[in-house]
Amino acid sequence: MTVPDMSRDQLVELVTREVLNALAERADILSNPHKLREVVANGADRVAYHGDAEDVPVDLAKYIDHTMLKPDVTSDEIDQLCDEALEYGFASVCINPFWVKRSAELLRGSDVKVCTVIGFPLGADASQIKAMEARRALRDGAKEVDMVINVGALKSGMNDVVRKDIEQVVDAAHEGGAICKVILETALLTDEEKVIASALAKQAKADFVKTSTGFGGGGATVYDVALMRETVGPDMGVKASGGVRTLEDAEDMIAAGATRIGASAGVQIVSGTEGDDDGDRY
Repeated sequence: MTVPDMSRDQLVELVTREVLNALAERADILSNPHKLREVVANGADRVAYHGDAEDVPVDLAKYIDHTMLKPDVTSDEIDQLCDEALEYGFASVCINPFWVKRSAELLRGSDVKVCTVIGFPLGADASQIKAMEARRALRDGAKEVDMVINVGALKSGMNDVVRKDIEQVVDAAHEGGAICKVILETALLTDEEKVIASALAKQAKADFVKTSTGFGGGGATVYDVALMRETVGPDMGVKASGGVRTLEDAEDMIAAGATRIGASAGVQIVSGTEGDDDGDRY
């Protein structure tokens, strides 16, 4: 879908006319996980994958940001997280900014990236502070940043504010050769707001849109992933995060259009064992 510059009213019209209608036509698929696994995944950019979701586990680790964002995480837990990421070949470790330098040192020379969060978990910091936080994280060794949008501004209809807020962090990330993912916090948004936020992130030249922080009262759903994918088109990344606990959960999200999974249960997902995960919360 092409998303030109447009007013809030035009974006809402885009939602009702194209995105929601397109998803309504696929409602039987979205409500049935077994059918969903037969859907071709869209635009995977971490893995050369364009087949049925049932084939995904071969390369599944490359979809996963191995996550540890709880406030009381210890240095030993960060070390274990990095060791697991190296062992299983996860796309990245996703950790709070304080732990970026330590993680970068532990992962130096490997293919595992260091991802950190910006304006987390509320997204209500000043844009200049978010951009400064991103630049500092890159100096410490981060290669990816996941920023939280200003949810209150979005819900107030302040679309230009939201877009410029995203742009400042995207610019900071791209200046340092890093990628930027934009966390929408979908549990707090209406369907129209999810599409508006996704469109604004695309206008701001972000690399990914992401569902959730894990701290906002809800996590990723198949419907939200499909809605975001429908909005941003096939070439932009979509990250499903929050509540992805099992191999089946991951397969469903990828089938709906996710190209990255944020989960602390990455080891359990790729090994097929039971885990106790609440997405990015833990």
